[in-house]
Amino acid sequence: MSCFSSVDESAHYGFSVCMLLDQYREQLRWEDGGVDELGSGDATVIADVVRSLPGLRVHGYDISSPSVEKARANIAERGVPDRYTVELGDFFDQADSAGGAQARTVISNPPYIPAPDRDILMPELWGGVRGNDLLLQLLKAGYDNVIAAVASYSDPEGTVRVAEDLGYRVVNFLAMGLDFGPYSNEPKVREHIRRLCADGDGWAGEDGYMVAVALFTRDADLPGDRGGQLLRALQV
Repeated sequence: MSCFSSVDESAHYGFSVCMLLDQYREQLRWEDGGVDELGSGDATVIADVVRSLPGLRVHGYDISSPSVEKARANIAERGVPDRYTVELGDFFDQADSAGGAQARTVISNPPYIPAPDRDILMPELWGGVRGNDLLLQLLKAGYDNVIAAVASYSDPEGTVRVAEDLGYRVVNFLAMGLDFGPYSNEPKVREHIRRLCADGDGWAGEDGYMVAVALFTRDADLPGDRGGQLLRALQV
């Protein structure tokens, strides 16, 4: 199992997480209880976020041993091992064994490649048939606030509707256009994306798609209801 790497996507994700955490620092109150993370990868991007936001503590989980090894090395290299830890294990199992979410906020760039099954170039990137399985599971995990990437071709409307049913609103988001990479361009995946979009379950252009990093909340004191704006921004 290897680490996924995409310079443009990672830069967008890291910048967006940093901006949302900083902009809503007082409302999210992450300096009190820290932030949990689903899928740390090599931790480079979030380690930079932790370094740039004094007071931020992140507790991450990843199921890949090589990723955790690289993550810990990158965290140490950036001098933030006291505020950013990564454990090997299933995020959801750990949350259940701890009796529920400990932090109020969780961050994630979850796998979102849609395909009929896991038999794709990098199975770790499979997000289910519609691409949003992990994101929906995260929304059901009990956190007050979820900051996560939402891909335009992975049933974003379904994601927003489930979030609304769970009591979440989209507070704000940052969207960016991305070119199809080798994993989205795999013929099996591209054909599946084409069918999803044709059925109205996503949006994608001939050569690219959109990804937004959105802040979902169930906190009545945190203003914002931009679910409709998010969906319009994802239309390619």
